[in-house]
Amino acid sequence: MSSSRVTASVQGYGLAVVSVAAAIGTGVLARSLGIEQVELPLVLMAVAVTVWNAGLPAGLAAVVLSALGFDYFFIEPLYEFDFSPVQRPLVVVVFVFALVIATFSAHRRRVERELREASAALEREVAERTRQARLLDLTHDSIFVDDWNNVITYWNRGAEELYGWTAQQAVGQYAHELLRTVFSVPVEEIRAELLRTDRWEGELQKTRKDGTQVTVATRWSLFRDAADRPVAILASDNDITDRRRREEEIGKLNESLARRTTELQATNKELEAFAYSISHDLRAPLRHVAGYAELLQKNAAAQMDDKSRRYMTLIVEAAKRMGNLIDDLLAFSRIGRAETRKTRVSLDALVREAMEEVRPETEGRDITWAVGALPDVYADRAMLRLALVNLMSNAIKFTRTRPQAKIEIGPTDTDDGAIGVFVRDNGVGFDMRYASKLFGVFQRLHSADAFEGTGIGLATVQRIVQRHGGRVWAEGVVDGGATFCFSLPKSW
Repeated sequence: MSSSRVTASVQGYGLAVVSVAAAIGTGVLARSLGIEQVELPLVLMAVAVTVWNAGLPAGLAAVVLSALGFDYFFIEPLYEFDFSPVQRPLVVVVFVFALVIATFSAHRRRVERELREASAALEREVAERTRQARLLDLTHDSIFVDDWNNVITYWNRGAEELYGWTAQQAVGQYAHELLRTVFSVPVEEIRAELLRTDRWEGELQKTRKDGTQVTVATRWSLFRDAADRPVAILASDNDITDRRRREEEIGKLNESLARRTTELQATNKELEAFAYSISHDLRAPLRHVAGYAELLQKNAAAQMDDKSRRYMTLIVEAAKRMGNLIDDLLAFSRIGRAETRKTRVSLDALVREAMEEVRPETEGRDITWAVGALPDVYADRAMLRLALVNLMSNAIKFTRTRPQAKIEIGPTDTDDGAIGVFVRDNGVGFDMRYASKLFGVFQRLHSADAFEGTGIGLATVQRIVQRHGGRVWAEGVVDGGATFCFSLPKSW
């Protein structure tokens, strides 16, 4: 036993002795003054005081002392302990009375102690709940609690900001009536899931105080009492109105895009039919024109004068140019429809192959080639080769007026970190005011008499690069050369 408990025990028994002695002394004094019938209440009060302040063990000691003192000082014969059969019932009565008082006082003291402890625990619980409520007020989420009958019992600041009602206005109201909640599923199903899992989450339509509607993503948690009965639901709401509106807008845009895709597919089919018509229906009469014109040139040249022979030559050349235009147009159309088959491609090897392909165009020309080290790319090899051939042919054609032509091919930097390639020449160049027309179909910045061509080559280059997710651009100076560039994204 610790020293503090020993001290408390000694003090308790001391209190018993002192209180009983004071009660008996007061009783003796009262009897000497002629005041009767106060002895028993005094000793019982001494017992009660002892139990109240020192506990039941000290109270029992006070009971024994009270019975002995009452017998000694107040029961005849006085001043002696005489437990004769006649006096014994009176002593027993005093003892029982004192014991009852002691028991009652001890019970009352225990109850009051338990009440004080319960009150202290309640104060601590209230303080903790108040602290938690203040923490819930710090969040921007809407949080409120309603009982199983749907009556709101708690309403945080986030709920006030979202819905417009203050806590004083909301607490005590029926939640679904106040917020005019629109459920996506029956309430009975939600309650059934709550009882089964203690959780539910979904989307609800609610109405603010100002009448505007809001869509919320809500989460419900069920609280149960000690008997496992449902007592309250904590609801946490997040405003997703803007997100839902954006999703609806995206859905509408997707529907519009799907319609446009369908329309484009129909247009592509029409273009394919048109290309088929060009390939078959136009080629036959064109071949007839060119063939019969050549026969006339061969068989009737002697009967023609110079003017007529010149006309025949123009007819043959125009027919051939028309054939070339049809071929280029069909090739351009096929590139738009063809599936890209991307692999890792060495640009160095591809440039060498393209140079071999355009070599017949350089016969009899003095051309200096300068090719820098080029990286590998991830692309459709056949398409990219066609783009390089078109760019090289373009450079060869527009340097025809130069006695010493120079064509450079190499890597170039791009702002987006993509792989860039340039083809530069010292040819006739072009006016930058018309740069936007360079990559258009049938667009030409020079006359057909000066430089042959169909006006589809650069448009083909642009379509190939765009199919790979890249871009093309050009820079030039009139009579100062031109530089054509394209970039491809890094795909590995």
